[in-house]
Order: sequence, then structure tokens, then C-alpha cells
Amino acid sequence: MRSGVIAQKVGMTRVYNDAGEHIPVTVLRLENCQVVAHRTEEKNGYTAVQLGAGRSKVKNTPKAMRGHFAAASVEPKAKLVEFRVSADNLIEVGAELTASHFVAGQLVDVTGTTIGKGFAGAIKRHNFGGLRATHGVSVSHRSHGSTGSNQDPGRVWKGKRMAGHMGQTRVTTQNLEVVSTDEDRGLILVKGAVPGSKGSWIVVRDAIKSGTPEGAPRPAAVRAAASK
Repeated sequence: MRSGVIAQKVGMTRVYNDAGEHIPVTVLRLENCQVVAHRTEEKNGYTAVQLGAGRSKVKNTPKAMRGHFAAASVEPKAKLVEFRVSADNLIEVGAELTASHFVAGQLVDVTGTTIGKGFAGAIKRHNFGGLRATHGVSVSHRSHGSTGSNQDPGRVWKGKRMAGHMGQTRVTTQNLEVVSTDEDRGLILVKGAVPGSKGSWIVVRDAIKSGTPEGAPRPAAVRAAASK
């Protein structure tokens, strides 16, 4: 089990394959994605690597986190994520992961926070059909109708689909294809849409249902760690 990466969503565009067909892709950019710490079986009870990405001003970084980053000899990060890995896939602290960590054609699972839509009605939020246009229905055509049942149980069931806060939830989209990577610019092109707004942080992992392809670098595609 390899580590994933933390990327930033740039936006969507399209590329063309050899047959001249256009493929809609989401562009993800790796920005200063480095290993910050290890989690080991002996000390923590599990094996993982902690990655950091982006840049954070020192004045905006809590004192405890400044020490955490200083121990790894890396600059303060804007985003931290842990990835469970096998013991033989631990990566050296300070090493920077590159876009070639993934290979073209492989499948990945992508996790992000969806765009918030605010308070939305049942039709927009849950794709309800609404009430009838006539036959006694007045000023409530887009309502969700009855929410309860009879005297027994005499309450609204938990999880009932109603109007409420839509979006801004953590979502994982599985089995998206990596179309291509650009190591020099730190770009990963993923086929299709990825949850999240432009500029949001996205977590990209090897697809859990498909596994790691044969040509993928192990433990990771990294640049050499900075000398301490």
C-alpha cells in the first residue's frame, strides 16, 4: 500500500487522444508536497506517512506546529494529511513527491470537499418531483410533501430527505483514470470531474478497488530530501 498525494484543484479543460477524440479532464497541481512525519507500529500502533502541501506564513502557524515542521526541516505547510502505508513503503522525511508518482492509465480515488450550495429545497437537493400543478395544490408546488407517518411512530424518521444545507461535504470519487502527468510543472490530469471548488485541496490515492499498477514507482516518485 503506497502513499497518496495532496494536490490543489486548478480547474477543468480537455485534451485530445491519438484518435482525435476530446477527453474532459480535471487539472490537479502538486505544490511543495513533502513528507513531514512518520507514524510507526512501535510508537503509534500503525504505519503511515504524514504529508504536507502548500505554504503557510510563519506568523499564521501555531508555535507547536512550527516546532513540528522544524523537526522535519520543512517550511510550514497549508495542508496536512496522513496516508496509511505498508512498512516497506515509508518515505524519507523531507522528501518531495512529484506528479510522476502516478502513471498514465491507472485508476485513482480522489477525495475533496464539494462546493457548498447553501440552504436548498427538496427538489434541488434530492431531485424530488414536486407536487401536482393543479387539482387543489396551491402555492406549494415545490414542497416535499408529507414528512411523517401516523400516530405510530408519531415522529419524523431520522435521515428523512428534506430541505437543508446542500453541498460542502467530504466526498470520494472512485476509479478515475489518470490521463497524463507533467512532472516538471507538477500537474496530474484526471479524466472527468473531481469534487471541490477551484483552489481547494484534493487527496489522490491509488484506487482501492484496482490496486497499484505494475509500473508505478515504489515507495514513491520523490525528489531528494533537503540536506539538514
